[in-house]
Amino acid sequence: MTFKGEIEELDENQLTADSGELYLFQWLSNLERSLRNASTDALKETQASVEATLLKVLIPSEPYPSPGRPLRNLAARCLLVLYHRGESRPLFDTLRVLLKPASDIKATDKDSTRIAALWAIGELMEAFGSQFMSFMAETATIAIKTLKSSASPHVRYHALTMLRKTLVSAKKALSDSLARDIIKQMKNGLTDKALPVQRAAAAVLAIVYTPEDSVTLADMESIMNICVKSLENSDQVTTQSLAQLVGHMLAATQIERAVAVAEQSQKGKKEQEDSDISTPAHIAAENTKVLLTPGDMLLQISTQFNKAHSRKTRAGIFMFYVTLLVKLGPAFVEANYSLLVVHLMTEIVSYPKNGATRYDKLFIRKLVGALLRELIAVRMLTEQGQIAAIQDLSSSYLKRWPALMPGQVAPSSSILTIALEEVAGLLQQLGNAPPPVQDAISVPLMTLLTHPSHSVRVNASWTLRCFCYSTPLRLPKAMLAIAEFLQRDIESLQSPAAPSDIDRRTLGHSYGLAALVAIVPHRPLYVSFDVSASVLDTATQLLKRVSDHDVHVAGVEVEVAWTLIASLMLLGPNFVRSHLPQLLVLWRNALPKPTSKDNISSRSAAEWKFLLHVRECALGAILCFLLHNSQLTTLDVARRISSLLGNALSFSNVFLSQTIEEVSGPAVNEDTGPSIRIREASLRRRAYQCFSALGTSTLTDSVQSSLLQSVLTVFAGPDIDNISAMQASIASTSGNFTSIWQMTDGYAYGLTTLEISEDGVDQSTTSEGPRRGHGNSDSIEHSISALLRKPILGACEHDTLSLSMINPSEEESLSFNAPPPVSSVCDAAIELFSQLLPAQDLSTTLRTISHLIESNRSPKLDKNAGRRAAVMLNSVVAIVRTLRVSMISHHRQCKDTLGHSQVTSALGAFLKDALVDGDPALRSASSEAIGRLANISGSSFLTSQTKVLVDHIVSNRDPQGRAGCALAFGSLYSHVGGLAAAPILKTTVNLLMSLSNDSHPLVHFWSLRALGHVINAASLAFVPFVSSTLGMLLKIYLSDTHEAEGGTLNNANIGGDLQAYPLVCYILDAIITILGPDVHDSPRTRTIVLDLVHEFSVEDDEPILVEAIRCIQHLLMFAPEHVDVPEIVNRFRRHLSSPRRCLKLAAIDALYQLVQKDALAMSRLGGDRLVEDLFGMLDGDPSIDGVRNVISSWLLQTAIHNPSAWIDLCQRIMLRINASQKVVNTANSLMDDEGQSLSASMSNDDTQQGSIAMVATSRWRTQLFALRCLHEICTLVARFGRREHIDIPFARSHGIPVNGLLVSRVPDLIKMAFTASAAYVPEIRLEGLVVLRDVIQVFCHAPDPDYPDALLLEQHQAPITAALTPAFSPDSTPEILSAAIDACAVFVGCGVIKDVSRMGRILKQLTTALGEVDESGNLTMGNFVDLSPNASGMLRVSILSAWSRLEIASSEQTYLLDVIKPYRSILAPQWIASLRDYAVIRADSEFIHDASAVALDLSYASLGKVVLLPYYASSWVTILQAVANAMNRSDPQISAAILGKEVGSSVNGIDSAAEGPAPLFFPLFGLIYEALATSSPDTSSRVDTVIACLGALKCLLDPRYSGKALLEPAIFQEFMSLSHRMAMTESAEVLIHLIAVLTTFAKHFGQYSSSKGSQSNAAIPPDSVCTHCLKIFAYTLRHSRHNPGTSSIQGDLSDIAKMISGSLGAFHLIASTTESVIREDVRGIGCMLYGELLKDETSEADLVTPTLPAFRSLLAVSCHPGIRERYGKLIHGLLSSCLLNVDEMRGREGLISSRKVKTNLLAAVLILTVIPPQVAVARDVVEHLFFLISQKLEEGDQMAIVAVHCAKTLAIAASGSELLRACVRLLLPALIQYVAKMVPRVDDGTVSEQQAISIDEVWKTFATLVSLAKDEQRSRLLSILLPTITLLLRPSQMPPSTIHSSGIVHLLSLAASSPASFKEATTQLDPSVREVLEMSIRKAIEGASGAVQQSMKPQISLRSF
Repeated sequence: MTFKGEIEELDENQLTADSGELYLFQWLSNLERSLRNASTDALKETQASVEATLLKVLIPSEPYPSPGRPLRNLAARCLLVLYHRGESRPLFDTLRVLLKPASDIKATDKDSTRIAALWAIGELMEAFGSQFMSFMAETATIAIKTLKSSASPHVRYHALTMLRKTLVSAKKALSDSLARDIIKQMKNGLTDKALPVQRAAAAVLAIVYTPEDSVTLADMESIMNICVKSLENSDQVTTQSLAQLVGHMLAATQIERAVAVAEQSQKGKKEQEDSDISTPAHIAAENTKVLLTPGDMLLQISTQFNKAHSRKTRAGIFMFYVTLLVKLGPAFVEANYSLLVVHLMTEIVSYPKNGATRYDKLFIRKLVGALLRELIAVRMLTEQGQIAAIQDLSSSYLKRWPALMPGQVAPSSSILTIALEEVAGLLQQLGNAPPPVQDAISVPLMTLLTHPSHSVRVNASWTLRCFCYSTPLRLPKAMLAIAEFLQRDIESLQSPAAPSDIDRRTLGHSYGLAALVAIVPHRPLYVSFDVSASVLDTATQLLKRVSDHDVHVAGVEVEVAWTLIASLMLLGPNFVRSHLPQLLVLWRNALPKPTSKDNISSRSAAEWKFLLHVRECALGAILCFLLHNSQLTTLDVARRISSLLGNALSFSNVFLSQTIEEVSGPAVNEDTGPSIRIREASLRRRAYQCFSALGTSTLTDSVQSSLLQSVLTVFAGPDIDNISAMQASIASTSGNFTSIWQMTDGYAYGLTTLEISEDGVDQSTTSEGPRRGHGNSDSIEHSISALLRKPILGACEHDTLSLSMINPSEEESLSFNAPPPVSSVCDAAIELFSQLLPAQDLSTTLRTISHLIESNRSPKLDKNAGRRAAVMLNSVVAIVRTLRVSMISHHRQCKDTLGHSQVTSALGAFLKDALVDGDPALRSASSEAIGRLANISGSSFLTSQTKVLVDHIVSNRDPQGRAGCALAFGSLYSHVGGLAAAPILKTTVNLLMSLSNDSHPLVHFWSLRALGHVINAASLAFVPFVSSTLGMLLKIYLSDTHEAEGGTLNNANIGGDLQAYPLVCYILDAIITILGPDVHDSPRTRTIVLDLVHEFSVEDDEPILVEAIRCIQHLLMFAPEHVDVPEIVNRFRRHLSSPRRCLKLAAIDALYQLVQKDALAMSRLGGDRLVEDLFGMLDGDPSIDGVRNVISSWLLQTAIHNPSAWIDLCQRIMLRINASQKVVNTANSLMDDEGQSLSASMSNDDTQQGSIAMVATSRWRTQLFALRCLHEICTLVARFGRREHIDIPFARSHGIPVNGLLVSRVPDLIKMAFTASAAYVPEIRLEGLVVLRDVIQVFCHAPDPDYPDALLLEQHQAPITAALTPAFSPDSTPEILSAAIDACAVFVGCGVIKDVSRMGRILKQLTTALGEVDESGNLTMGNFVDLSPNASGMLRVSILSAWSRLEIASSEQTYLLDVIKPYRSILAPQWIASLRDYAVIRADSEFIHDASAVALDLSYASLGKVVLLPYYASSWVTILQAVANAMNRSDPQISAAILGKEVGSSVNGIDSAAEGPAPLFFPLFGLIYEALATSSPDTSSRVDTVIACLGALKCLLDPRYSGKALLEPAIFQEFMSLSHRMAMTESAEVLIHLIAVLTTFAKHFGQYSSSKGSQSNAAIPPDSVCTHCLKIFAYTLRHSRHNPGTSSIQGDLSDIAKMISGSLGAFHLIASTTESVIREDVRGIGCMLYGELLKDETSEADLVTPTLPAFRSLLAVSCHPGIRERYGKLIHGLLSSCLLNVDEMRGREGLISSRKVKTNLLAAVLILTVIPPQVAVARDVVEHLFFLISQKLEEGDQMAIVAVHCAKTLAIAASGSELLRACVRLLLPALIQYVAKMVPRVDDGTVSEQQAISIDEVWKTFATLVSLAKDEQRSRLLSILLPTITLLLRPSQMPPSTIHSSGIVHLLSLAASSPASFKEATTQLDPSVREVLEMSIRKAIEGASGAVQQSMKPQISLRSF
């Protein structure tokens, strides 16, 4: 094929058509691919023509289209490929050609051509500039000229971009004057009106100043000043660029530079950032130094920050810090952490102006917090760094208060608050504080609880809470300490001599205690519950004596008491239930009905304040109660509470009607406590929150409507004097209200802080951080810029309840940033409104909505623009939230109320006004509301709304309104759904498409956004529009106005934050998704999609790339063959190391998809390197969740093929130390000799690996994940059951190389488990024990490769013991102890070491633990001093469950009996006691006041029980199984324990049954019954549970235990119906055990009946035990085969056979215990059911053969002489049916028919051999059977073998039966014929083993026949048999065949048994036959004279058979 065909020529005629641009785009895409793949020779041939065409594309004349972005990008890339792979000489001319249009300043109409030329020059110069330096000056001049003269921001932007790219490669060619000129012009560029130009200029400057040591201080300062000036008007993207430049300049000051003695010489030292930053000065050469010390460098930023005024500039300057620190890198930040913190605290937080107002303080706190938390702590600090950071913050700040030494200054409250917040964050990150950290913070945190500032106290409580949550061992001590302090404070409160700050100290301690009580439910094992009881007592005592004190003291007492009660509510219903009556009384006292007295305004402000405060605190406790005890909120309680809430609200209203002057001025000062207005707002907020938590269902209608009025006035009332008069005055004096978002007074006219997420479509997108399609900014940039849109900032001290409310498992919680009360009252009002309104009737709804709309239009608002904006926003947010609630919970009802036409028309008009208002928050909220309203109301609203929107768009050109309407279309469509909205689809799509072409960024951004939503919602309905949409997307991509930098100056400035291309890509993704697999149908569509996706995926902008990755993910699903996977994987790997987080996340997501699809392919592409990179990412930034999923998925698919490689990876991570470990090497104190030797061997390994392993540290969470991976590997190998992984000899025998197998890594696994078990972090220790247990379980049977009889793990006993030892040390936690005990039991029970004396310490740990269980009181576990009762209860269960595992294993491993024997006297009663405790806990503890074995105070027993329930639930089955085992062994200890007697007291069988059941029978029976009756979803474990329960039940049924309890009619019926149900639903595996239980039941109680009727012998009474049991047995027999129309029992063949045998056995048992007539009935039923089985033709499975023995025993039960006749009939019937079954199969073939014949023959033979001689059988039947057997002898091999067996059996049986003896001769002819048939086979030597066996059987049959014959007939018989046997003798064969040998043996035995007849017969033989016979016998006797003796032995055994 010629090359011309490969690179196709451009067909210019196609360009004139409509799709000319598309043709050109696709031609260029193909060209790029062809150029990359073509051979170099072919490339050079066509280079000239391709080059010419490309230039025509870039500098177009007719018919070429103007070169938009994709065309110029593609053309430039093609040129690059061309010059890289082909000749690069023509490049000079190309550049010349391109420079001409680029420098053509006059032609303004040809902007796009100039841009294309500038772009192409830039790209070419960047790649080849170093070879064409001569162009440097020219490009620079063109760039500067263009910058000065061009009007278009787009052209100027590209001119500067070209300059930047040229400088990258050709900067050396710059003359000094030109360089100066560039710098000067670029500095002008930084203040240019066009933001894109600023961005480009910043990028150019960063390149100009590139060897960093060329930067001088003057440069740095001038650039810094210019950038700060530009910040005020910049958008987010530009701020980012400016920050990058400043960061670059400042980081340059940290480069070490050579310093001459006099002045700096600019000896360019290349970037040494990473290496030199951390190098101490004395190592570096003496003559280098940095330009500025780190402190001075930071001062540059803070000076600017403190000078700046506007919030926007200050937030921008903070971005400088971010980029600077990112530039300097993690190592620098970690080394200079304390310097950084000191700088922020002293220069910024402490700067007086920055704390002028409360808002300023919070603003600074948020900025500094974001920097320290999101950037430094989360992304930069290693774990080591985090630990150091906590220690540093503690010593520099927390410990400095109070200032103890003279001359010391204590840090200010703002500083302390920030330090505390950061320490809390670090503690949450660390997860477990190592001892040095604990020592550093535990004391200062306690001290800070007493700080004068409220903020500090609350934050100290929060930090203390985080500390105790992450390090729970500290929790009990901390709680006790604070409780003591609090007690002391309360006592000294009343004394006049108390210190002045006593009230603050008391409050601080109460906050601390409340915060700790709140985490008790999450850490229940560490705290004893009596603490909570004493806390409650303290609180109630306080409330009782409040009235004795003055207002000030009383206020403190009240707050303390209610704060504590509120936190106790978190303990949940079990604690609260018993105290509820008391609490209701307390609440009633605190919230009385307002009386007329309250209206008299004689009260002082202080009194009012106190009264409001009391009510607010009580409501706080009610709120916690409602949120955490929903099951206690009965209707009655709810009514009472709602009336109390009403009282509180009416008191608040009374208060508002008064006019009370406050003594102090209006300023709110932290230290004087909140003002009276704030108190009122707090009270109202709490009341509303309580109503919301209570729910609407319990409120009366009147209450609901008054509440609606009340909340409306709060969030939408035009008068705001009820909150803050000062606000209005400020607004009117300044008179220049710009925007509500610019307010900085922390109140903003009563604006809500509830945010409505951008996307009305799905809430889930908000969780991805920045929203899709928006400039995906990193989270820290996002946090900082988000602050600018928050006029109200939250903090946890605004609401002290937040200390208790936050769930610690959700790290970042909303309530933690509670807004101030005056704002949160508005939030609570909106929240309550949204819950109430959906539940109202139509009239109320109408009234409320019209009231809301009137409030918005109130004339009072004309004077107050700020309040107007706030009311509008509040109202729209309230409507959206209401509609959300109504769509979820009240959907049907709302269709008639909110969906009513009157309501929708009013709301629709109101929302439209909000929609076209320019505010973005209003736009997204109102568009969502319109969509949801359309969903609720129906089609008329949909059509009218569509019309309104269309009209607005057509008549108004205002971009804000158009953007709003576009978004509303998207929302309408997506909320109403594709089907209902189908009529408006066409209108919507056409409209959005035309709006998407609008040049204004606002309009096209929101229209594209909406179009994406529409496509996703319309799904397949959108298919007709796909091709037109793709055309439009390409058009937008080609259009200049849609580029972020394009369009007019104004548009270019807005465009940065509203980029169109990510959305184009988002729509492309939506199209791929709706096409799905149909993407294959139209090649045209597919190629456009693929080309566009490819083009987007090579763009530079991160937001576009993120969307492109999503497109690629969908293409991988639907069209994987069109995606180049290796190339993509490489690209994703590059993204993984990208500094931009969103890209990382997207790449991880995509990798996860690839790995899930085919991990093996990924292993080939990415290999170990990729997995290592992923593990590295976990260490670098653990907050990226997806990484773990990728690794886990990969591991699951590949570990079984190569476990060793995975173990290597995990080992690398485990060998590093984690930071906590580094800080504490506790290992030495723990280690004993075994541990020492192990760690010694480990350190040797380390030294071989060089010192790298010693240096590298790894985060403990990464190590934890590595351990989890090891656990996965072990479970996988165990699950797949690949024997070679466990058994080296087996692997060697199969030629499998050993080194890759799991078993070869056992030492490494144990070593890692040891490393983990000696770690400091409890989670790692726990996981280490799990891995250790895995190793023991998986390898306990693995043989030792070197010593054949030994087991592999025997040699590892010492290291395993060493790994288990640290778990029993004093610093262990209850969970670790429990896991270790478990592991010990697994080791003892697995059979590796069978000698008790050699088990050593492992067994000792178990026995010591058991010894403690036997003593009452809390366990101490050796070194453990103070275990809480819960922990001790939990360990008790673990220990008993571990021993019960040994008991269960002892049925297989008999050596365990010796282990358990000495302890049985302890174990039996404890096992039974724990089962009883479990039963007590399960039955609600309200009515059982029996002190259980776990010694708990009764009133709190319920609390502990809830904690212990899960532990009991997981282990009771094991304990039950052990009890059953022991009962099976009839262990006297267990019997005594159940009977509640001493061992050795006489326990007889049935005698004691009269006394009634054993004391513990019912609890045990109840547990078992409940477990059997409930079905659980997890089937595998359920089957085990059920089998264990049935096993125990079987033993419990013994009358010694059960008495006659089960015969009580009610219990009996329940038990029987349960058994019936199980028989119908369970599998055979379970039914085997059920049948055993019922058999036992029938055995013990068969003669009883549940009703006391008289028993006749004629029939079984219908309600007797036997009848019920028989029904179930019969059911199992009937359903063990497939019956048409009913279900059959499921299970393995062997299980079903066992089940059938069990049922037959049960029939046998019942038959043998009953009397004559009944016995025959029972036998008859059993035989009849078995006969059905014999008839069965439904399956090939053979259920008869394995069950024949059971059938035989049923037949053999002796028969009463009186009814022998019935027995005879039964036998006859059975026999005839068997023979009929065989006859029916005549002429049929196949497995089923042969199985049926075989089983029926065997059954018939069995019947004949079992029946006693007295029973007569008709001769015809027997003869027919013999005839059938003879017939079957002639059939195929399998059948013949069965027939031979039958013949032999009958021959043997004939000795006992006359009839058989008479008929047995009928078999001879067939047998002889069978032997004769074998002759040819013996000659060929093709006799199979089975045939040899059957011939042997024939010989045995002959011998039996001879013995049956009378003496006179013997010689006649022998004369027939001897020639037959001789037929198969071959004396000449050497060595003799088996058939020959067995023939000889039988001949000799015949000769010996009747020598006379034998002699007589031989004489009559044919001579030739006799010769063979004699020869054979002679040879045999000569060959071994001993052989004769031997052959005599078997003959005797034959005879006796």
